[in-house]
Amino acid sequence: MLVLVAPGQGAQTPGFLTPWLELPGAADRLAAWSDAIGLDLVHYGTKADADEIRDTAVAQPLLVAAGLLSAAALGDVKPGVVAGHSVGEFTAAAFAGVLDDTAALRLVRTRGLAMAEAAAVTATGMSALLGGDPEITVPHLEKLGLTAANVNGAGQIVAAGTLEQLAALEADKPEGVRRVVALKVAGAFHTHHMAPAVAKLEEAAKELSPAAPTTRYVSNKDGQVVADGAEVVARLVGQVANPVRWDLCMETFQELGATALIEVCPGGTLTGIAKRALPGVATVALKTPDDLDAARTLIAEHAAV
Repeated sequence: MLVLVAPGQGAQTPGFLTPWLELPGAADRLAAWSDAIGLDLVHYGTKADADEIRDTAVAQPLLVAAGLLSAAALGDVKPGVVAGHSVGEFTAAAFAGVLDDTAALRLVRTRGLAMAEAAAVTATGMSALLGGDPEITVPHLEKLGLTAANVNGAGQIVAAGTLEQLAALEADKPEGVRRVVALKVAGAFHTHHMAPAVAKLEEAAKELSPAAPTTRYVSNKDGQVVADGAEVVARLVGQVANPVRWDLCMETFQELGATALIEVCPGGTLTGIAKRALPGVATVALKTPDDLDAARTLIAEHAAV
């Protein structure tokens, strides 16, 4: 059984879309999406520097567009399950047929702008903790006033809070944590700091007509399969200010019988976690079009008929 997943913010790097635009129809598709959301995705995916694409309002639609573009290059894929990490949930909602590509991109453009606005109120950020035991780490973070915003499994938790709180974490790491790595994001996402963005996203979501998922969609909220389109959208909205439970998503993949996992562009982060947390599950990360053949081979062996 094949799982198709989409990465979250921080996976972007300067110029990462350049080789993808050489594929037939890719440049036209990206240009059309750019017009639809009022953002030059071609420029940001090919020429912009790291600081420009770190901007939340840019990074989020750019990542969703990259995921949709790379998945389209795979051809007709029939995964058994789809899921996305944080903003990658919007990509997954399009994979599942809940939203069409343009609707997903318009909604995520609103999300990025609203979250950037919320992040500007207080200087906040996120840091990944490598190693450690969640039962020790989470209470330690709470003691410092931080939130375990991403519980990713395989020994990785992402803390979020003010820059002062994150500096205190650097100086006072939980027992067993090897490293604390600042992430390329511009705010404390999936925490109470993002509450103002939820209200704006709720308004934007009222204009949508979501369809029921055509593929099993696994939610970041609790790792559960969601079968109702309106519920998927409601979870997309609320998830902005609530922790990502990727560990529970992976548990569900395993329970559903996952045998292979493909991470769409810019792949790498989620396949890295899967290699540690899902032993025996074959993985391919779509980083460049050079990875498409390996992904197609995996699809032929593991996708639904």
